[in-house]
Amino acid sequence: MSSVSVGILGFGTVGTGVVHLLTEEQEKLQQQSGSHIHIEKILVRDIDKTRKIHFDDNRLTLDPDDILENPKIDIVIEVMGGIEDARNYLYKALKNRKHVVTANKDLMAIYGTELLQVAADHQCDLYYEASVGGAIPILRTLTDGLSADRIQKVMGIVNGTTNYILSKMNRESISYEEVLKEAQALGFAESDPTSDVEGLDAARKMVILSHLAYSVPVTLEDVRIEGITEISQKDIYYSKKLGYTIKLVGISELDDPYIDIRVSPTLLSTKHPLSSVENEYNAVYVYGKSVGETMFYGPGAGELPTAIAVVSDLISVVKNLNLGVNGHHIFLPKNEKKCKSPDSMKNQFFFRMHVLDQPGAFSKITSLLNEHGISLKKIIQEPIPNRHIAEVVIITHTVEEKLFELTYQQLKDLDVVMDVKNFYRVEG
Repeated sequence: MSSVSVGILGFGTVGTGVVHLLTEEQEKLQQQSGSHIHIEKILVRDIDKTRKIHFDDNRLTLDPDDILENPKIDIVIEVMGGIEDARNYLYKALKNRKHVVTANKDLMAIYGTELLQVAADHQCDLYYEASVGGAIPILRTLTDGLSADRIQKVMGIVNGTTNYILSKMNRESISYEEVLKEAQALGFAESDPTSDVEGLDAARKMVILSHLAYSVPVTLEDVRIEGITEISQKDIYYSKKLGYTIKLVGISELDDPYIDIRVSPTLLSTKHPLSSVENEYNAVYVYGKSVGETMFYGPGAGELPTAIAVVSDLISVVKNLNLGVNGHHIFLPKNEKKCKSPDSMKNQFFFRMHVLDQPGAFSKITSLLNEHGISLKKIIQEPIPNRHIAEVVIITHTVEEKLFELTYQQLKDLDVVMDVKNFYRVEG
């Protein structure tokens, strides 16, 4: 049986999971790949650090060139995170004709097209299934399982931190700030959660999904991004009352030949499958012209779920090595990118207002909405005790986004409106 040597960049949470699988499941991996897989070197920041898993210190290194320039190593696995150093290391690995497996969604969202081109130029494999959705095989599904179909829409809950926070807020009626502190204490949220709660992490994953779904060179600048920090218990209360659940949703939609990509807090009908995705779990919903609706669900992060995706990619590379077909699978964008103009975007919207509880107040609001051709789908009006103020909650029918935003600003100027709260898009 042939032997394949691997170098691993990073020995943190995911790296530990990868080493565990490669050492504990060697027999199964040999059956699957047709080769013995040997870990030659692991790049670490501190050789003397105490780790969950024991590994021969002689195979740990502080020098990336012990992996990138090592003629014994066939495949480089990158699980160190970060962007610029990781990009430089993988660029060098591919130039040295080493195949690459990475779990780095930030890297692939920003430099993915460049690195894929380098891989193609050097007849190397570059796999990155673990960069989106942890153990959910969504990238393989888009490039292989649904390759004969024409994908029209991809929408998903692709950030476990925000989904945990919103799930907890929905169940227990506690504030965003309280849930965030708890999520940080439990390790579901970083000490600096900005990338997660402001939607950047999800946006980078939607870049990768859009690239594969439509074969276009999407960048982060093409994604409209909104986070969850302004969501209140009032928003959740009225959403539930109207039959919806608030989730941070990434949506990528093809209106041929234009694409529209966004990440934002979104009201999902409680009948929609994504509305039942709870806690740190992820799910991706794919609409194909022929297949219709499909959904992929599972743990979106964690040591072993992510490691499973990494090692599955590794097996694919080893199989390609044995068949002599490395570099043939590289998925480069083939279509011109055309992003939808903001002037043509339409949606349904949820918003709420505090309004003077007096005769004629609501008619002034509806007159303004009617003036702009905005029709109402659902309405709730509840008095606020002892304040002569009512809370009015509205879900619109589909309306042009720019027109809605203009009307939203004009509502604030009405003498009967005390304030207008945040608005959210509505799906389903």
